[in-house]
Amino acid sequence: MSELNVLEHDNVPEHHLVDVKDEEKILTMYSVGKDQLPKIRKGDPCLKTLEEAKGMDIDEGRLIKIIRTHTVSGISVAYRVVVRG
Repeated sequence: MSELNVLEHDNVPEHHLVDVKDEEKILTMYSVGKDQLPKIRKGDPCLKTLEEAKGMDIDEGRLIKIIRTHTVSGISVAYRVVVRG
């Protein structure tokens, strides 16, 4: 594991790998397809750190849940699809 865990930095939001069985529920809830969601590249430092923490390779097409905490607006949740790069 690298010396610096970017996911522990105060300015980096939480990143979580969505369970495969929950992906379809999420897509249905928001009435979107994976092609309509924002992307996150395999080379993203947060994704690489998440892979190291999980001890597994995260495949392209998987969903990542990102949780941001704002002092004014509270908590916001976003989803991104893993793409090559």
